[in-house]
Amino acid sequence: MARAERAALCDLLTEVGPEEPTLCAGWTTRDLAVHLVVRERRPWRWGGAAVRRQAEQMAFEELVAALRQPPRWSLGGFGWVDRLANTAELFIHHEDVRRARPQWQVRPLTRAQQAELWRAVRLLAKLGLLRFRASVVVEAPGFGRVTAGRGGAGVRVVGPPSELALFVTGRQRAARQVRVIGPDALAEQLASAELGW
Repeated sequence: MARAERAALCDLLTEVGPEEPTLCAGWTTRDLAVHLVVRERRPWRWGGAAVRRQAEQMAFEELVAALRQPPRWSLGGFGWVDRLANTAELFIHHEDVRRARPQWQVRPLTRAQQAELWRAVRLLAKLGLLRFRASVVVEAPGFGRVTAGRGGAGVRVVGPPSELALFVTGRQRAARQVRVIGPDALAEQLASAELGW
């Protein structure tokens, strides 16, 4: 799935160009491409600034080509590492571009694709809801549930893994087919909270 999302994202970036908006506040499609290229090409944090400068100077077509073909030593270079590190990342950023465009539709995903995303959602929920001042049960019917947040009174967030991946990473408004069940005030707070890390 990581490879398929990478290819689809690169195709979409090529189609829309470098100046289109994304769901990432303040980021254009070019900014998103720079982020992904830098993420894969800086194996050590201290090298990140130089890699970012280099990526920012690349033509957009070069950036997309670099994203399409990650180095063999990178997070995208090994099958199991690629699946672990990139499945959710590339899915979410693909949706960041898709859902910032008018008249987008939720993509149908297979059960196997949803299962792959659920594996990531379990960790994403823990990280994304780390600062939320209540208990949140994130539930994907047929896949499982995970509890996150800081405890106390709580809510349930129910939906397919793909939409939960968006919800728990701060894209609540763009997530579809997600229900927040619990006290109204807490549900409203969660719907507008800054989630992520």
